[in-house]
Amino acid sequence: MVALPGEEYYAGMKWRAWLDEWGMSSLKIKSPFLEMEWKPQGPDRQAAWELYVELLTRVTTQPLPDQDGDEQAALTSVFNLFGLTRDILRRNFRCVEFSKIAVVVLNQVIRPFTAKWHKLSLQGAFKDPALCKQFRKELVGLQETLAIYSGMLSQMAGLEEDLTHIDATP
Repeated sequence: MVALPGEEYYAGMKWRAWLDEWGMSSLKIKSPFLEMEWKPQGPDRQAAWELYVELLTRVTTQPLPDQDGDEQAALTSVFNLFGLTRDILRRNFRCVEFSKIAVVVLNQVIRPFTAKWHKLSLQGAFKDPALCKQFRKELVGLQETLAIYSGMLSQMAGLEEDLTHIDATP
C-alpha cells in the first residue's frame, strides 16, 4: 500500500483531531465515532479523488460572479452532488473513512441549502432579483465550507497539493 504524504503525522490521529484541524468541528457527529482512528485506505483515496474532481469543477467551490451564470443551474449543480456521492459510494463500497465524512457533509451542509432553495425555486424565487441575490450570498457561504471539504478530500486522496484555489484571483 502506498503511504499518504505525511501519513506518519496522521498515524493514530482520531477523527475529532482531523476535523478540528480542518475547522469542521461544528459538524454534529456522535462522540464514539470522533474517538475512532482516522486512517483512509485505497478505496477511501479513490472515492475522495472522484468527489474532489467533481467539487473542483463545479460552482460548489468556484466563484459565480453576479453578472454570470444562472441560479437554477447552480442549485442543480449543488444538488447533483447527492447522486454523484451515492454513485461513488456504490462503486467504492469499502470506502469507510470517506463515507463517514461524505454522508455527514451531504446531510448537514448540502441538504439544508438544497432543501431550502429547491422549495423557493419551485415558488418562483429565481424570478425575484432580491432572492437571486440572497441565493448567491448563501451560495458563497456554502462554497467556503465545501472548499474546506474539498481540501479534506485532497488530503484523504493522498494528493501532495490541494488545487481548490488554484485559479483564485489574489
